[in-house]
Amino acid sequence: MKGSPEVYGTVTVGQRGQVVIPMKARKMLKIKEGDQLIVMSGPPGRKDAISFIPVTSIADFLKNFEDHVEALKKELTKQGRK
Repeated sequence: MKGSPEVYGTVTVGQRGQVVIPMKARKMLKIKEGDQLIVMSGPPGRKDAISFIPVTSIADFLKNFEDHVEALKKELTKQGRK
């Protein structure tokens, strides 16, 4: 079903709390050895689920967000001068 989460399989939590991300998921999400992932609860409102988000995705999102904030600040400053 379109828009539904992809199921990649199951994993077992090891003694040190480690899991192996299934190969299909790593390929699909372009996760490589050495990549850093942020581990969060989620999606929003779900405390019984875990999301892994590549650090680069968060960095790109924050950069884009900062650019929008700066543009808004400039617009508000211009409007305040009128």
